[in-house]
Amino acid sequence: MLPHELQNVVPESTPAAEIFQQNQIVREFYAEIKYREELERHCQWYYATAKQHQQELQKMQGDFNIFGWFCRRRSQN
Repeated sequence: MLPHELQNVVPESTPAAEIFQQNQIVREFYAEIKYREELERHCQWYYATAKQHQQELQKMQGDFNIFGWFCRRRSQN
């Protein structure tokens, strides 16, 4: 509770102000939900892409290294 001298200084909240405040809270809530959903989609994409790249790297490591073969051949001459 405010001291008696300050009660007249602080305006009382009006129904319109309360409705505006509630509306703002709802907007912020849905904006947060949208942000989290977009972040979740991005993380899922990122992990799927990283997994694919790891699989491609493992496959490439098993392939014959033609570039390395040419480099070794040049250094022997």
